[in-house]
Amino acid sequence: MRFGMFVPQGWRMDLVGIEPAQQWEAMVNLAKHADDGDVFDSIWVYDHFHTVPQPSGEATHEAWSLMAGFGAATSRVRLGQMCTCMAYRNPAYLAKVAATVDVISGGRTEMGIGAGWYEHEWRAYGYGFPKAGDRLGALREGVQVFRDMWTKGSATLDGKYYQVDGALCAPRPLQGTSHPGSALNGIPMWIAGGGEKVTLKIAAQYADYTNFDGSPEGFDHKSEILKGHCDDLGRDFGDIVRSANYNVVIGETDADVEDRLQFYGELLRKGGVADDKAAGAVEDLRKQPAVGTPDKIVSMFKDMEARGMTYAITYFAEAAYDRSGIELFEQTVAPELKA
Repeated sequence: MRFGMFVPQGWRMDLVGIEPAQQWEAMVNLAKHADDGDVFDSIWVYDHFHTVPQPSGEATHEAWSLMAGFGAATSRVRLGQMCTCMAYRNPAYLAKVAATVDVISGGRTEMGIGAGWYEHEWRAYGYGFPKAGDRLGALREGVQVFRDMWTKGSATLDGKYYQVDGALCAPRPLQGTSHPGSALNGIPMWIAGGGEKVTLKIAAQYADYTNFDGSPEGFDHKSEILKGHCDDLGRDFGDIVRSANYNVVIGETDADVEDRLQFYGELLRKGGVADDKAAGAVEDLRKQPAVGTPDKIVSMFKDMEARGMTYAITYFAEAAYDRSGIELFEQTVAPELKA
């Protein structure tokens, strides 16, 4: 199994209390920690502008700016977003941005892409909030533009949502040209989301990786739907790596786990979240599959690996303040699962 790690960027109120002038240092030092080790193959950020579980004045650093910064500051780990919202940037422009980050990083960019969902920030930034069918239609057209820009060096598309007329991508990404990359796309494409009729069909056609429900039942069901779309399209289901995201709360004892859960609740309260809502978020986190002692988490991941989930992207809420959970994961969980 391969592992990625989210770097805190503020979206989940995971930089609260750190002065803005010190936040880049907190982020890049965690990126370098992952880069210096051999546990995490990749680092990840979210593509959002406003915090959750509610919008606030707390920092949320922009995803692709961070991609460029991390690309220059690291040398080994791959760089992903889970996931970029297609409608936030014109796809030809975004393909150009991703190609530039690929050059900066020496061929380490991953493109995580999805249709988007956070209505508040859509409307706040002037994007409106189209119906799901239109957001998914834009996703389908956009990934076509990505593929052409990266593999051919230019794209033309007279679509319903995007009109691109000879957009050039020079330089092309290093991946697929001078460096190994996706045979289909150049830069590896992660189609995120579990929508069964449209999103997983787009994934069956374009994706190198998928990212959806990480629970045993949900993962099995989505995998079955994806396989059906692959069969319909003549795509080898085994060519697509299936991944999932996991909120990790790890401790040597149950008491240690509880301390970390309570720390998460305090972070939310410091960010302005009401007591009852923060308590509810803690209870939701407590029920998630990667919460517990190392033995429990190892057992869960081994079960998921047997189901075909071979790439886990991990999130540690306390990472900007305390690396001991990450270090415990590196020492006790990863060695039992790393290929």
